[in-house]
Amino acid sequence: MIHKKPSINLLRLFVVALFATMMLCRCATVGSPTGGPRDTLPPVIVNLTPDNFSVNRPLTGHQRIYIEFDEFVQIKDQQKEFFTSPAMKKKPLITLRGRGIMVQLRDTLAPNTTYSLNFGSALRDNNEGNPLHSMRYVFSTGSSIDSLLLSGYTADSYKADSVSKSFIWFFPVDSVEEVRDYDSTIFKYSPAQIARAETNGIFIAQNLKPIPYRIYAIQDKNDNQMYEPGVDQIGFLDKTHNPAELPDFAIWFDSLRSYYTAEPQLYFRMFTDKPFRRQILQEKKRPLQHKAELYFSAAYPKIEELRFDSIASDKVLIEPLTSGRDTLALWFNVPSEQLPDTIRGEITYFKHDTANVLQRVSEELKLSWRKIETKEEERERERLERERRKAEAQGEVFEEPKVENPFKHTLPTSGDIHPEEHLWVEFDYPLNRLDTASIKLVRTLTEGEEGESPQAEDCRVEFLRDTAKLRRYQVRSNWQTGYNYQLTIPAGAFADVAGQLNDTIIGRYSVLNPEKFAVLKVKLTGSDPSKRYIVQQLDASGKLKQEKFDITTVSGEVQFNYVATGEIQVRLVEDTNGNGRWDTGNVVELRQPERTELYVNEQGESLFITKANWEIELTIDVDRLFAPVTMQSLQQLLDERELQRLAREAEKQAKSGKKKNNDGHNHGLGGTSSVNAMSAMQSTGDMFQRHR
Repeated sequence: MIHKKPSINLLRLFVVALFATMMLCRCATVGSPTGGPRDTLPPVIVNLTPDNFSVNRPLTGHQRIYIEFDEFVQIKDQQKEFFTSPAMKKKPLITLRGRGIMVQLRDTLAPNTTYSLNFGSALRDNNEGNPLHSMRYVFSTGSSIDSLLLSGYTADSYKADSVSKSFIWFFPVDSVEEVRDYDSTIFKYSPAQIARAETNGIFIAQNLKPIPYRIYAIQDKNDNQMYEPGVDQIGFLDKTHNPAELPDFAIWFDSLRSYYTAEPQLYFRMFTDKPFRRQILQEKKRPLQHKAELYFSAAYPKIEELRFDSIASDKVLIEPLTSGRDTLALWFNVPSEQLPDTIRGEITYFKHDTANVLQRVSEELKLSWRKIETKEEERERERLERERRKAEAQGEVFEEPKVENPFKHTLPTSGDIHPEEHLWVEFDYPLNRLDTASIKLVRTLTEGEEGESPQAEDCRVEFLRDTAKLRRYQVRSNWQTGYNYQLTIPAGAFADVAGQLNDTIIGRYSVLNPEKFAVLKVKLTGSDPSKRYIVQQLDASGKLKQEKFDITTVSGEVQFNYVATGEIQVRLVEDTNGNGRWDTGNVVELRQPERTELYVNEQGESLFITKANWEIELTIDVDRLFAPVTMQSLQQLLDERELQRLAREAEKQAKSGKKKNNDGHNHGLGGTSSVNAMSAMQSTGDMFQRHR
């Protein structure tokens, strides 16, 4: 049931009293008598000095706050859990003192500012470690407490799942420069207020002013309360928001997780930004006689020319070793005896100057290599020399032992072939000869006619080089179920740039039986035929199994064969630039990541059961799936996910035969019966208050 909205002033008093009551009260204090039930309740605050929500506090540092509990407490994970809003240059010092904690402020405070000390779940009772969730101590250096609230949800923009424990940074618009095409707010200013999302990705920001804010979400992986591009996930909103002008939202207590949660007003699609790096050729080396490596400090270096004094340009093979092409391998397709110990040359590329402007430069290349004998090789050589001298002294002929062929490759020589993925072979060095005419692929029926031996027949086989990897090839053929295949690669069919030849390779394979798998058919419908999508088939844990690119609403049906049995999901990527991959965002350039969505049917289901020899058909309305996110649609999505999560938890507990708790208290999902878990989720619709 949703209560009628009260007046703003009355509502503010109610919310302040609500959160104060949450910190100060509980139903009863449970001791731990011998043989009695286990204490499952968190510690209770019995006294605060000075009082919570006090005003007109002095600006000077070295103030002390004492918080007393009804039992001895411990402090756990303080670095991760505790933070102040706004941030203080010197973190408060927290120490245990009797049945409480002493908080010593060590920083000079700002005038007319509302401060909050947020303990998260760092405070726990000393005996059982029961955490006191969401504890906050609030005070103001002015005559009043800022009291507006705002809620939101933080989600991984690619996985479409919650991002827990992210920080929310609020910057008053009138205190930062206007943002147009380049946003440096988070690098140049400190947030005026800070909130933190709970484990479900939802945050309730408190003590805000009725003013517009620029708002960012930061996943602080290093617990240093700083944003590190390329390490921390970040989310930003395209416009400013005033908490006094946002729609009403509801708050309720999540009895399963033991913290308050809310309907989200704002939605952050978080992503890992790519940090700016100055482009420079930072290292060059030659680890092998036929191989050199160039290491650039930033991705996608712009190289205009690469030349060597003693090697023709068409004899230098360039292989990117990373997706950003910031590490390049140079392979020299020259006989070993023609390669000098030191190869000299020059590279011309664009390098950042001291003002971070790309400038065309030329730099000398000096690539040296010499054979260094390892200790193992030295011992083996000395052993062979001793045996040779011994044989010669006895008048015997010394036979050189067979040396292991240095030619290396990776190719499975047995197993089941996926007909659509074929076989893959990868070599240590690039090839300069591939004699496909000498390679044989024959097949025989798995079972011949009764009394007859299966007849072998030759099959066509192709080697296609991977467009992304110089040393990787796909071995293709018309693989068919019911046959066994033998691949024979004779010695010398492969030759690499180092002059090494392969030994004979024989592989024996069968083909996957499609009747042991499912088929998934996906049809897209929508109003804009020009939009392109990537359709992905995932397993139950969200791991990508198969994907199809460049799909539109007029492309027809997308079919996934050889879908493993079990639970699957379907995810769509709105491929805005049509490059066939998901692209992340850029906070400085104000570019949001490409949108991804898990398909959820009208019954709220996102997991679909597959069985052997089944065919599943899904019709996805992309207009509905990628409709603008509203507060109502987001809450509905979160409710559906929670119901599915609780249903899976109930099924898991039913299978494991866990006993119900008899002490009458919630312990989180680990100790709550499935019946209680489901009823608790169903009661979330009974939200106790709307807030504005």
